[in-house]
Amino acid sequence: MPLGTLDRSAPPLFHQGPSALSKLILFGALALFLMVADARFHVLQPIRQAIGTVLYPVQWALLKPVRMVLDGGRYFDDLHQAQSAAAKASREMALLAERANQVEAMSKDNTRLRQLLELRQTTRTVSQAAEVLFDAADPYSRKIVIDQGRNHGVVPGSPVIDADGVLGQVTLVQPLTSEVTLVVDRDQSIPVQVARTGARSVLFGDASAHGGGMELRFMSADADLREGDLLATSGVDGVYPAGLPVARIDHIERRADSPFARIRCVPMADVTGVRYVLVLQPVGTQLPGAQAQAEQSAVPAGPGRSEVKGGGRPERPGGSAGGRDKPAEKGGEKGGEKAATPSPEAAAGPDKPKPAKAAPARTPPHQQQRREQGGAP
Repeated sequence: MPLGTLDRSAPPLFHQGPSALSKLILFGALALFLMVADARFHVLQPIRQAIGTVLYPVQWALLKPVRMVLDGGRYFDDLHQAQSAAAKASREMALLAERANQVEAMSKDNTRLRQLLELRQTTRTVSQAAEVLFDAADPYSRKIVIDQGRNHGVVPGSPVIDADGVLGQVTLVQPLTSEVTLVVDRDQSIPVQVARTGARSVLFGDASAHGGGMELRFMSADADLREGDLLATSGVDGVYPAGLPVARIDHIERRADSPFARIRCVPMADVTGVRYVLVLQPVGTQLPGAQAQAEQSAVPAGPGRSEVKGGGRPERPGGSAGGRDKPAEKGGEKGGEKAATPSPEAAAGPDKPKPAKAAPARTPPHQQQRREQGGAP
């Protein structure tokens, strides 16, 4: 039988329902209707929640292996970081312990040298903690306000530091608050010295438009300065204690048309986001405790000044019973002076009435000479 005569259509037994095109149109319209209804009226929201609740255990079971793999990798990463941090902390602790031992030895040597040279001991700086309340409202200055004032013992000129270095100086004191001018302010200046070389200079706040740094002025172009050198307080102004870190040199510009170098510095303290600070007592302020300690440690009377101690023998009068004057004891009078003639009160004795004071008689020159030679008058 020829192939063209075969019936390619399905038998009547399999012809059930609408055609495929009708199903496509129907289900497409239904999908479009459900999407519009869910977007406008949220009709399918309860159905979606129910399906999500039913499928949650299946999702949890399928995601569990993935989470185990991710948590395992994160655990090993955290373990490696913890081990690295512990090793770094151990090295830093060993270095700090070595520095602490060196500092203790240097402190003892410094104390012995000061005692040997009889130098004045450095006074201990009194400090108190404070919290930054807000920044000053003046847009042309860099100032902050702290919660410690005159009632808390803060005085004008007190240095203010944070954990990294010098932050500024108290310029206005009120009963409950104080205003601190930061080191980056254009009107602020601090005497500093280079920690590496000991050269002294003055560090000013940056006067440029952005005003975010500091400037080291009056340094010659051929000065021994390097980028990265630390600048610390010199202590010569009588306000800041010596040795406090202030800034670090960031850039040095040496110009041929100027004998001075232009040196830009970066402050060590956090001048933008500091929260807690420490207010120091100015070095030049004399505290009552320090004054009492200085009076107690005063130098005793030197040779040539007699001092009667409790329980000691008082000084004997210059006269003697035989009419001869004995030389005074050593140290009782100044060098080169002899014992004076006894006063009429001492010669009168305790029972006799004391005569009225009269003008001392003038000794003749020949008697004065014989008396100095040890002979009788």
